[in-house]
Amino acid sequence: MARTRAALLAECTKRLLKTKQDLMNGLQASKADIEVITGGDEADQAADFQTKAAALAMRESALRQIREIDQAMNRIHDDQYGICEETEEPIEEERLLALPWTRLSVEGAEIRDRRKSKFA
Repeated sequence: MARTRAALLAECTKRLLKTKQDLMNGLQASKADIEVITGGDEADQAADFQTKAAALAMRESALRQIREIDQAMNRIHDDQYGICEETEEPIEEERLLALPWTRLSVEGAEIRDRRKSKFA
């Protein structure tokens, strides 16, 4: 079912804000894992190091996604939301609803993937 542009933007905005809030909550919860005070024997220290490394990797991933969400919100504000950066064509509604921070249509993502593999 095709939605009006206003309804699509409202739904995507809602999903973006919910995802951002969930990520922010996760960052707050992971703070304790990052601030672990290392003590004990070598095995304890190794376990603490692994916990910190995993928490920092998850934090970095969450921060990248928050940046993508903020950029999507800026595109909504600038009336550029839903336009593929690669093809300059509209991004599929289903894709926007599934990944509201996406900057690429399915075709645009395929083009970019082919380009990456060609130059990898």
